[in-house]
Amino acid sequence: MADLAVVVPTYNEKDNVAEVVQRLERALAGASWEVVFVDDDSPDGTADAVRAIAQTTPRVRLLQRVGRRGLSRAVIEGVLSTSSPYIAVMDADLQHDESILPLMLQRLVGEQLDVVVGSRYIEGGSVGDWDARRLRMSRLATVAARLLIGTAIADPLSGFFLMRREAFDLSVRRLSGEGYKILLDLLATAPQRLKFAEVPYSFRPRHAGESKLDSAVLWEFGLLLVDKLLRRFVPSRFVLFSLVGVSGVGVHFSVLWLAYRQAGLDFGVAQTAATLVAMTTNYALNDWLTYHDRRHRGLSSWLGGLLSFYTICGLGVVANIGVATALFAKEGWIVAAAAGALVGVVWNYAVSAAVTWRRPPR
Repeated sequence: MADLAVVVPTYNEKDNVAEVVQRLERALAGASWEVVFVDDDSPDGTADAVRAIAQTTPRVRLLQRVGRRGLSRAVIEGVLSTSSPYIAVMDADLQHDESILPLMLQRLVGEQLDVVVGSRYIEGGSVGDWDARRLRMSRLATVAARLLIGTAIADPLSGFFLMRREAFDLSVRRLSGEGYKILLDLLATAPQRLKFAEVPYSFRPRHAGESKLDSAVLWEFGLLLVDKLLRRFVPSRFVLFSLVGVSGVGVHFSVLWLAYRQAGLDFGVAQTAATLVAMTTNYALNDWLTYHDRRHRGLSSWLGGLLSFYTICGLGVVANIGVATALFAKEGWIVAAAAGALVGVVWNYAVSAAVTWRRPPR
């Protein structure tokens, strides 16, 4: 068993894996270590590149995930796949400075810490060549993260850190797994405040390949914050889905008033039009907001998602009426109506997540 496992999540990083291994070999010379690449079935052949190296280098291992995706979840599975007592997490793009890993491990063990963070925001660290906009966004997100965890850590959003297995094991079953900020997830989930230290490093330019940073990353960070604020009692997406549903009620009555009271249409016709418009706006808002990371791209995909949403919501109405009718005689109209509405929204949320916004295969 290696003393240190370095978990490296990958997606389309074929041109970086050999360099990652070479740099780790230099940085950790003389140490007992292994590297676990966790690949989300990259279409560029990243997994094959790792396998080729692993055939001659036993300390290199591959965990290939098929039908699953997401950096945080990849890290979680990578940690669970190793028995090492100390685990480091770093990206495959070589923007993290692997040369400080020995110092991080020395401090973790020598100072009896739970986690040591590679920090860009303490003296001696830097964000490299970031532009002003990216730096402002990072600073704002860092402030929000600190408020969430209530800890004076300078870089809670770092993707480069080293931890004890015990610290991970205490939180693993309650981790959100949302987005890219696994360190923040760990810090916010830990049942007791983790003992930490930070080691400065300078964030380097990407070695090869393309950046994964886009609006979906920011959105998933927001979902993680909501998830941790709610302590996972209610899924963050369910909250957003429900809020969109409330807005749909307003849309429904507005369209009904215009069609029935102002345009003079038959009530059945007006009600049908209002229902269709409300479902359409609900779908559009959920596609843009609640499921921003899974949104439908292209007209045919968008329309296909809309039709499935119509079908699911139609069945939700049937479930709503059925439950409400069954409870009406015993519980009265208020309880019956509330129960029916709850069943309807839970049905719509659960089934649309599995069908309309299921995670696309990579």
